[in-house]
Amino acid sequence: MERDLVEYIAKSLVDDPAGVSVATVETDEATVIELRVSPADIGKVIGKRGRIAKAIRTLLSATATRGSKDVRLSILD
Repeated sequence: MERDLVEYIAKSLVDDPAGVSVATVETDEATVIELRVSPADIGKVIGKRGRIAKAIRTLLSATATRGSKDVRLSILD
């Protein structure tokens, strides 16, 4: 569910939705969601002073309260 949320938000923000890829990595402590976008759109996902990335992370933490693991977002180059 969290993976789909991140993918939907990212595709809504960028100019090239085909360049968005989301992967999920399970660790013992947390679930890490890795977001990759095209280099031209990285600024749109991060936002000024990281505000958009922070908002996405806030939404993820709100949706992850039902599970026992943390959910983390990693925006990769």
